[in-house]
Amino acid sequence: MKLENGSIIIENPHLKLTLGLDGKAYSLICKDSGKECIDQNEIMPAFSVTEDRPVNNELKLSHPNKRMTFESKSAKIEGNALIIGFELVRFFAKIEVEERDEYVTFKLVDFPNAREGIGNIDMDVPPVASMRLLQLPIKKMTKFGDWLSVVHDDETSVALIATSPFESITSHKQKDAIVLTADAVRGVKVIGCTAALVVNAENKLLDSIDRLEIDFDLPRGVQSRRSEHLNRNILFTGCVNPTNVDEHIKLAKRMGIKYLLIYYEAITKEAPGYSYGLCGDYDYLPEYPEKEKSLKEMLDKIKAAGITPGFHFLQTFIGLESRYITPVADHRLNLIKHLTLSRPLSCDDTTIYVEENPFECPKHPKCKVLQFGGELIYYESFSEEYPYRFEGCKRGHLNTNVVPHERGQIGGVLHISESSATSAYINPDSSLQDEIADKLAAIYNQGFEFVYFDGSEGTCAPFDFNVSYAQYRVIKKFNKMPLFCEGAAKSHFGWHYMSGGNAFDVFQANVFKAKMVEHPFEEAPRMAEDFTRVNFGWWTYNPQMMPDHYEYGNALAVSWNCPVTLQTFSLHFHESNPRTKDNFEVMRRWSEIREKNVLTEEQKLSLRNTDQEHILLINENGEYELAEYNRVEGAANGSEDLTAYTLTRNGKSYAVIWHTKGQGELTLPLDADTLTYEAELGGEKLTLIKDGNSTKLSVSDRAYLSADMSEAELAEAIKNSVLA
Repeated sequence: MKLENGSIIIENPHLKLTLGLDGKAYSLICKDSGKECIDQNEIMPAFSVTEDRPVNNELKLSHPNKRMTFESKSAKIEGNALIIGFELVRFFAKIEVEERDEYVTFKLVDFPNAREGIGNIDMDVPPVASMRLLQLPIKKMTKFGDWLSVVHDDETSVALIATSPFESITSHKQKDAIVLTADAVRGVKVIGCTAALVVNAENKLLDSIDRLEIDFDLPRGVQSRRSEHLNRNILFTGCVNPTNVDEHIKLAKRMGIKYLLIYYEAITKEAPGYSYGLCGDYDYLPEYPEKEKSLKEMLDKIKAAGITPGFHFLQTFIGLESRYITPVADHRLNLIKHLTLSRPLSCDDTTIYVEENPFECPKHPKCKVLQFGGELIYYESFSEEYPYRFEGCKRGHLNTNVVPHERGQIGGVLHISESSATSAYINPDSSLQDEIADKLAAIYNQGFEFVYFDGSEGTCAPFDFNVSYAQYRVIKKFNKMPLFCEGAAKSHFGWHYMSGGNAFDVFQANVFKAKMVEHPFEEAPRMAEDFTRVNFGWWTYNPQMMPDHYEYGNALAVSWNCPVTLQTFSLHFHESNPRTKDNFEVMRRWSEIREKNVLTEEQKLSLRNTDQEHILLINENGEYELAEYNRVEGAANGSEDLTAYTLTRNGKSYAVIWHTKGQGELTLPLDADTLTYEAELGGEKLTLIKDGNSTKLSVSDRAYLSADMSEAELAEAIKNSVLA
């Protein structure tokens, strides 16, 4: 860092940042591309502080008492630090700058002249609600990763990145710029917060972030993203255990799946139904008679079969039937509103008087729960007029002990989960999050290799901090980092370990294809700009799911180098579907081409045409062959029991046909001498029965009919066929 021609120059081999002595950022050059990255029409202060109200005596007299932001007005060099002055306020900030080869860091060291108070104002450090560590208006480029906070194109990249869970990294869009910002926020952390500026060629960005992760001892997000493990299909099971693990291994192998995601309910006890009711207890099921040892033996067997096991859990949920609730509710549960008893509360009282107006308290019937001490209390209604009170109260809710409570006791409204309202959330500032992390890590450490953070949205504001910090507190307990992580919610710091992004929830067969386009396919290109893949979903398995569903979903996922997950909560999930053999074969083929990286980039691009369906064939030479195919609408005179697609290859027309509910006999208005009917291309010939100018054939599993006619003629014949 140096003073040059009246400006402050911050520089490394990849970037040159020019700050004015007025505290504004005037230039940011990417040395790799020679590009000026700052929008010259949006020059703005590089730093600022925000106060909930003016602290200075004259300011509070001169200005309204409201949240105010004071922008930087001066900057000077003092050793390896910047001394930043702000408009109106008397204090200044000291920001330590470190110019490393791959990035530059900005660390808030102190507000030196505020520590002893200013004038007659005795204040403690920090004297702010938040401090903006850096703000840069970056010219819009072709790509923007909102999660990582990176603006980039094929030649240049600019990223502003947190070095710990505590910095708040975000952005907002202007006309021609994306303003990248890094903040230190009171209540999370202010002094010591450090943001890193990374600027270089796009293809070198991950190298720089990898160096940053090493230097700051962060999870290795770059390393994980470069792993061969990332783009593999997954079988998600809620029912595997030592008694049936062999059957699960066989099912996975039939689909060519080498990753098995195990739901916590398959390992530990849960209340009846899909409820989260015992979350937090994590007591082993009886199928694990030796607990950790039994689990480890099962995981060892899975890995010996060439399958990688993952652990799926909810790290912020506390079940309402768990020991953390009854008979004494844990004091570390989260309260969404604090309340103070204005009158003593005896064991018989059903009206509760409080000091605060309860106007924002929940009215949803499942969420009207108060906590005072270890007792939970259900209320029917409340009064927003003084004296403030809750009425129609049921004491000892959820089997908690009824006890008297003194006037002045502080309690509040229990933070009930919006997901089925059968659990509550952890106070993220408490040791309970670490206690739960210890329990989850004890399970993971028996041999799991990847994880899914379910219910990650289940915390309180600020979400950009608490979502990733709750996940991170669990990860830090693991004996080794997961190969990759997925989760139900993400925030900036989580980029360093959530290299798998997220998985979409279940979509039923009648909307499956539309929802694939609407949700995962829409997100995939946005996540690619964050250098991350998504999981195209937890695909349910029921009698309505057919081979074309799995062809379509896999094709879209592969087009963006993304995996899919098949979900089951029953070992016999596949038995009610008449086309399981074909469905599993479709999954096997797409799983294998992912692993072997068979498709070219040009082929993957072609798969992004959502209006064109594709099929992955195994041709007469036993090689994979990608082909476009087209659904025959109204096949067999509109029968719902027959599905047919047509395609053209090698100068011939083909139909791919199957029965959707079992088997039947199809009569085609075509001469059998013009047709070939095969179980697979070049495979076993199936019987064709000539019936005058028509042909009869048996229809059940997916099969291939070829004909010496145009594709349109073959499709028309199938429309006019009869299924019996």
